[in-house]
Order: sequence, then C-alpha cells, then structure tokens
Amino acid sequence: MVFYQILGWGIFWIGLILGIVLFAKYRKLYPVFYMISIALYVFTAGFIIDVFSLGKFGILLTLVVSAVLFMVLGYYLSTVLTNKSR
Repeated sequence: MVFYQILGWGIFWIGLILGIVLFAKYRKLYPVFYMISIALYVFTAGFIIDVFSLGKFGILLTLVVSAVLFMVLGYYLSTVLTNKSR
C-alpha cells in the first residue's frame, strides 16, 4: 500500500509542476488539463489495483479496459465537439 501512496503523491507533484510550467510557457489551459488527465488516470489505475489487490492478469485487464474506454470516449467527444463548433 505504501508504494501506491508514494506513486500517487509523486504523480501529483510532478503533474502540478509540469502544469504550472506549461501554463507559464504557452498561456493556454489545455496543456494543463492534459497533464491533469494523465495524472488522474495513473492515480486511479493505481488506486483500483491497490484496493482490489489485483494480480498480474487483473492489472493488465484494468489497464486494457481503461485504455479502450478512454479511446472510445475521446473519439466520441472529438466528433461531438467538432460537429457543434461548425
């Protein structure tokens, strides 16, 4: 359990620092939200793996399901948001 706590805090601080640097460099919010989504994904996957005490197959299954879910959701949102902006 200690490993995932260290991983979560490490990802949080790295994401926070990178978000501040990206915002200071580009003056746009989308790189910051991109970093937040990556940090949230890694933290959530680590939390699920830790809470349910998953083995190797469970970890792989969790990562595959979440990757497919985010790909489908990203494709759907890109089509919906593109059509509304036209």
